[in-house]
Amino acid sequence: MGKAQYLAITGALLLFGVLYWGFSTIPPASVKAEQAAETTGQGQDIEFSRIVLAAKSALSPEQSSGIEASEKSLENTADEKNRIELLKGLSAQWFDVGQLPAAAGYAEQVAELEKTDSAWSVAGALFFNSLSGAHDAALRDYCAQHAVSAFEKAAALNPGRPEHQVNLALVYAENPPADNPMKAVLLLRDLEKQYPDNPSVYNALGRLAIKTGQWDRAIERLEKAMSLDPQNPNTPCLLARAYQGAGQEAKAAEYAKRCK
Repeated sequence: MGKAQYLAITGALLLFGVLYWGFSTIPPASVKAEQAAETTGQGQDIEFSRIVLAAKSALSPEQSSGIEASEKSLENTADEKNRIELLKGLSAQWFDVGQLPAAAGYAEQVAELEKTDSAWSVAGALFFNSLSGAHDAALRDYCAQHAVSAFEKAAALNPGRPEHQVNLALVYAENPPADNPMKAVLLLRDLEKQYPDNPSVYNALGRLAIKTGQWDRAIERLEKAMSLDPQNPNTPCLLARAYQGAGQEAKAAEYAKRCK
């Protein structure tokens, strides 16, 4: 699978579908893999090799054959450029069969080689999406830690793009640190001060307000995002949810029609 398709799958679907809307796009097949991961981990810290083994237990013979062929090609390739493309292919294969933690791990290996903010953002998005659908505590912690690391590296490589820090805040919102449960809110408030005209910051603040049932606050933040970027595809979807929660059905229906 080529770079364009890889980025389209992991970037558009994951970042727009989960980080901003809050919808989980993890297919049912990943549930079996998560159950296997719990057994394989046996209460220990999860390792990527265990995640891959657990994911393989959920594959059909045809799916296994395709992934094993890609793994063998990777083992026999020393050229960095070819390895990157093979790693992207493996990540995409795991994504296609619904095993997002495995897809995230290979995307992380891509980012380690490419060393670009976009590659780290893709890895972070996959780990976040894996986190949002996981129930096992060890797997959630693993995905959260790797998502945080990925978005931190993306932000360090491109500090002028606040979306990386917004995504980092949303990871903290999904899995709050025990020693700082308000970390997501504090980070987003700081971003609001730094980037008062960035719609993604207000979308994230609106999303957090929706999560806590603060409908009026959510509407205020999201209407601000809409005024800053009327063409943003995420804002109408969030506004539809906020207005529905506030009991304003006419407004909710209006924005639902604009939700792409």
